[in-house]
Amino acid sequence: MYKKKYASRNIRGKLRVCKYLSANKKLKRYVPQTVSFNRDHLQMMLSHYDTIYVKPDVGSLGMGIFKLERVDSGYELYSIVKKKQIQRHYHSVSDVYKQLKREKSSKLIIQKGISLDQVNGCPYDIRAMVQRKPKGKWVCTGFMVKVGAHHKIVTNYYQGGAIYSMKKLGAKQGLSTKVTNKRIRRLSIVALKISQALSKKRSGMHEFGIDFAFDKQQHLWVLEVNSNHPQFHPLKKLDPPAYKKMKRFAASYGRHDAK
Repeated sequence: MYKKKYASRNIRGKLRVCKYLSANKKLKRYVPQTVSFNRDHLQMMLSHYDTIYVKPDVGSLGMGIFKLERVDSGYELYSIVKKKQIQRHYHSVSDVYKQLKREKSSKLIIQKGISLDQVNGCPYDIRAMVQRKPKGKWVCTGFMVKVGAHHKIVTNYYQGGAIYSMKKLGAKQGLSTKVTNKRIRRLSIVALKISQALSKKRSGMHEFGIDFAFDKQQHLWVLEVNSNHPQFHPLKKLDPPAYKKMKRFAASYGRHDAK
């Protein structure tokens, strides 16, 4: 795991971040229900939702994630092993729990599954990069759209996905420039509110990579907030102005090793 060598503190753990945001009256509507992993919570979440995700509380690159779907004959469990997706069927929650217990290598969380909006038949989410210079205000420095590979349970670039700009996403979805710009404004406003709320929980924070998703009804959700070395290098060719801006902000708080 990467060891940070620059001055920007982080909040460790997806569950902790979800609890902080859920406690905020203005932000809780964006947070999918998220609980710690145990047998009772697994049973409870499957009684409420047809699809759930089981994820490492601390992790990245789309690894160690499980998607669990309730079907007529039991449960379908999808997982990623290296870059290969595996599907297995189980008849009971108890069988699923036993399998997840065998496979888990770290603390897990359970999260409500979101029926993601799609582009060209593939799900996508949107990374908002939010940064601030020392003693400065939070600034939304840019976006990148992570489009999942066909039939993959994750959208991560490292698992065969593609990277779009917001402009390209809008064009691919047949949206007007006005609608795309309205989306960008909305994402920026919520991203800044999240950064302001979380930075009150811990001093010395200078960067967030916030993963948003629209569902098929266009409700906005926060899937994850990464404050430990969030990546933005795919923007180097995709959106050079945003990439250079992120590099300038990163350099201001000592992150000189950004690619």
